[in-house]
Amino acid sequence: MGYLILNVDCFEWLAQREVNSVHAVLTDPPFGVKEYESLQQQKMRDGRGGVWRIPPEIGGSKRMPLPRFTVLGDDDIEALQDFFGRWAALVFRVLVPGAHLFVAANPLLSHVVFSAIASAGLEKRGEIIRLVRTFRGGDRPKGAEKEFEDLCTMPRATYEPWGLFRKPLEGRVVDNLRKWKTGALRRPAVDVPFSDVIESTRTPRAERDIAPHPSLKPQRFLRQLVWAALPFGEGVVLDPFMGSGSAVAAAEALGVESIGLEIDPEYFQMAEQAIPRLAAVSADSSFSHEGRFGAQNIVQPRLFEG
Repeated sequence: MGYLILNVDCFEWLAQREVNSVHAVLTDPPFGVKEYESLQQQKMRDGRGGVWRIPPEIGGSKRMPLPRFTVLGDDDIEALQDFFGRWAALVFRVLVPGAHLFVAANPLLSHVVFSAIASAGLEKRGEIIRLVRTFRGGDRPKGAEKEFEDLCTMPRATYEPWGLFRKPLEGRVVDNLRKWKTGALRRPAVDVPFSDVIESTRTPRAERDIAPHPSLKPQRFLRQLVWAALPFGEGVVLDPFMGSGSAVAAAEALGVESIGLEIDPEYFQMAEQAIPRLAAVSADSSFSHEGRFGAQNIVQPRLFEG
């Protein structure tokens, strides 16, 4: 099928894109907003100054720079709501009826982002919970770690919420499926429904070596979402905040047509190199040779211990 990637502002592109021309959106957007301005991006890359927070090490493992999610003020929250409200309205116009939107969030800001998206007219259909242990949270009070060694200021993160939205249908689900080929989610197997809990891992080092983006998601996880997003495996998947191109690579690996948009020129150049290599990551880690999930990959929710 192939893919198209563009170094553009997604707001401008979405405003010009033909109405009812995209069959699914899958994206991990910028949430700090200010953090993703070109000046702040450069400061983060230089490793000094700016608004990015460099967290301490945990267990000897260095952590990537993080946006200041815990210190957003009222003006920041209002800007976030406005950003996603305007963005969702543009996404609404390009999606075909019944098309789904998968959008990554985090537990601190998901309520703000999801309500803004719903205000644009997209129906919230639930949340996909990616079970994954990260290095976020679990820190002791800063500057008094020894004094309060039995406390943590936030829970250690063990999940990542993805909002699931759908553009309203034309008629019944069956009518929409027949006309637009959208409106439902594809099962990983005939006797296994798509689940809203997906057990995951942190992105494998081999993939991070290909695309050293600060929020790179693993191919195994993304391919499951792409698979579910298109009921018949037909149509165009769009990632408006492409980053290093991991969602586009997942679509390419499954033979699905996709479009990726990225405003940052450095990330765009990274995506140009990374997409074909990420798409070539062994299917054994994500899918069986038939293109469906192997039985060993059907996810089952479980509690983390320890």
